[in-house]
Amino acid sequence: MGAALARCLKPGLVVYLSGELGAGKTTLARGILRGLGYTGKVKSPSFALVELYKVSRLYLYHFDFYRFTDSRELGDAGFRDYFNPDAVCLVEWPEKAAGALPAADIRIGMKVAGSGRQAEIDADTETGRLCLERLEH
Repeated sequence: MGAALARCLKPGLVVYLSGELGAGKTTLARGILRGLGYTGKVKSPSFALVELYKVSRLYLYHFDFYRFTDSRELGDAGFRDYFNPDAVCLVEWPEKAAGALPAADIRIGMKVAGSGRQAEIDADTETGRLCLERLEH
């Protein structure tokens, strides 16, 4: 799934990754990066809060806001500038920064389902819809 999503990503996209601990959010981010051709280590940004990856044609910021207790921490951490037309932003735990984040183009809700995972993907913007349409073809 990550490799398929990688094919439609373009600068400016904001992707929310939601789900409980262990639902596969970081694994999906890793799959996206592999699909973009990134071969280095992909680690969870749980402690650093953000990891930057420069991959071929774009900058990809992978955020994890699990440790946030207040949405104002986004501004305090100086992350607002990362959400710009030149970057793709993958955001784990977006609900922890609710109201402080830009709107999602694509929302992916994940959950454990038996020994696998289920994902529900929705587009909230025209840009997000166009991306998902490219996945279907």
